Amino acid sequence: MRIESAELKFTVLIEKNENEGYTVTVPSLPGCVTQGDTWDETISNAKEAIAGHIEALKTLGKQIPIEIPVEVPVEVGATS
Repeated sequence: MRIESAELKFTVLIEKNENEGYTVTVPSLPGCVTQGDTWDETISNAKEAIAGHIEALKTLGKQIPIEIPVEVPVEVGATS
C-alpha cells in the first residue's frame, strides 16, 4: 500500500498483529513505525507518523528520501 504525504508517496508494510490490530513500517523511512487497533486507525496513524518523521528530518537538516516505485511481477507455482 502507498500513502501520500503532501506530494510525496511512501510504501508502507502493514502486518496483522497476533492478538489484534496492525503494525505499520515504512521501509524508506527507517525507524518510522506505528500501529492501530482498526484498519482506519492504522492508516491514519501511518499518515501522522510519516508526516512527523518528515518534519523531524527537516528539523535535523537531513534529506527526505524520494521513493521510486518499482513493480515486479512474481509468479508462484501452485503445489498439490
